Amino acid sequence: MNSRDQIAPLPWLGALLAITSTALLAEDFKWTEQEIDTIEIGYGLQLVDVDGDGRKDILLADKQTVQWYENPGWKKHVIASNLTERDNVCIAARDIDGDGRCEIAVGGQWNFSETLKDGAIHYLHAPSDRRESWAAIPLPHEPSTHRMHWIKGPEDGYWLAVKPLRGQGNLNDQGYGLMLLTYERPDDPHQPWAQALISNSLHQAHNFHPVNWDEDPEEELLVASREGVWHFDYQRGFWRARQLTDSFAGEIRDGRLPDGRRFIVTIEPMHGATSAVYVEPSQALAKWEPLTVLSDQLKDGHALAVADFTGVGSDQVVIGWRGMNPRGVPGIRLYSPGSDVASPWQETILSEAALAVEDIKAADLDGDGRTDIVAAARQTRNLKIFWNRTPQ
Repeated sequence: MNSRDQIAPLPWLGALLAITSTALLAEDFKWTEQEIDTIEIGYGLQLVDVDGDGRKDILLADKQTVQWYENPGWKKHVIASNLTERDNVCIAARDIDGDGRCEIAVGGQWNFSETLKDGAIHYLHAPSDRRESWAAIPLPHEPSTHRMHWIKGPEDGYWLAVKPLRGQGNLNDQGYGLMLLTYERPDDPHQPWAQALISNSLHQAHNFHPVNWDEDPEEELLVASREGVWHFDYQRGFWRARQLTDSFAGEIRDGRLPDGRRFIVTIEPMHGATSAVYVEPSQALAKWEPLTVLSDQLKDGHALAVADFTGVGSDQVVIGWRGMNPRGVPGIRLYSPGSDVASPWQETILSEAALAVEDIKAADLDGDGRTDIVAAARQTRNLKIFWNRTPQ
């Protein structure tokens, strides 16, 4: 998310951006790569200030460890190990108490096909020295814990939103819907956390993404599922659901086009070959309109990031794929819309066989005003920073 999500575009803004924002050619982008570690899987990444020094660090949930890499030297600090017998699978990190340092939750005991017992959630309670081991506090969980986010709730509070991959006892994505839940941290995190249901209507959902598209303080959720992309909005004490697209989607992010319109980008289906862009409809409750297909040649598409990497005032899309199933060459591509957003988007190759993407995140890591990219890889077992050196 970025601040533009909360500001309705002025009537003249789309025309101005269409004049001033043109697609950069591939040779105009400048990136340098830095490999900072050899890892096992790299299931989940977050770019967040861990130690309160005002710089974003890299936080990683690897196979059996949770670690952060300290900006700027990227020294590695392992803060949790062997939380569960099976793999870690996701991580959430955000400053929820206003002290400038993030709070962390981790999902684990990952088992792709089991839907009755496996899964785990741990809140990591920070010590005074955040480079040391953090205390792991287990929380109640649904089977197949898969993704999580800290999201803004009412009255300056935060919830931990946790999404399983499938519903309990779900067979071939049929049966009970998955339980998308919120957890509210008490003053003493060792005490029971209040839980609330967002939805139990979806049957398989790979990724989800927080946004704030309206004027209230609570953040909403975009969920990429077998039943399409859904928007969940907390209003007057209830979560209200709205379907945005029909196609089975596995990844979801949002951004702004050069003409000021909001868009969403997906990978379809889960672990799929296609990345599609949709734009918000002119009618309030209509489904979102297909705009373009960025690629239909992905091999096991698994990650998206959206940001203004060029400084033009609108967003571009980064897509990463693993090449595991089906087998193929992995890759990372950046796609930029032109001032005429109906025209083909410009493709820039960032990486190919050297990095098989498990997760991607984007943020300005060195304070130069340009958004950098961090990617964690499974088959190639590496963690890399792509430093953005594109002239602004």
